[in-house]
Amino acid sequence: MKPYDYAHRKGVHPLTWDDFAALAGALAEKLAPFKPEAIVGVARAGLFPATAAACFLRCELYPARITRRVNDIVVYQSPMWKVPISPEVRGKAVAVVDEMTDTGQTLSLVAEEARRLGARQVITASLVSHSWADPAPQVCPLITDEFVIFPWGERVLEEGKWIRHPEVIAGLKAQRHVSTG
Repeated sequence: MKPYDYAHRKGVHPLTWDDFAALAGALAEKLAPFKPEAIVGVARAGLFPATAAACFLRCELYPARITRRVNDIVVYQSPMWKVPISPEVRGKAVAVVDEMTDTGQTLSLVAEEARRLGARQVITASLVSHSWADPAPQVCPLITDEFVIFPWGERVLEEGKWIRHPEVIAGLKAQRHVSTG
């Protein structure tokens, strides 16, 4: 399974901000038994659930950026480090949090780096995961093979006008949904 291969998704699952709030709460509840002392949020979109989890669990948040994208366009075959993990994770129980686990590669790379930096324990987590993710996140409140549309990714501001995100249009077309406007 290749990432961004929307034709292999099974249906469409748009999430509202209320859905996000409920999933973020469920994510925090699933993380709580691990007693994380720090959350490493995978920027960009992983910062939404990571920030919520850090607030709910009253622990530190450290953003990191590893991505295949530049300016929201996929340009790298494999994830590239843009912002490293803080060395403050040393000796701590750390939860690595992203919004979506597709292949599992990004979470795996970030977890590996947190361990290399001396984190005492590393838990991987995402708000949503596909069933084919390998490795799968240890903690995830929603597993679905649908094309998930997050509330922050549904539309973009282009030349002063709000338009449907081009990636959402591509995903809907791949799913053969008529309404892409």
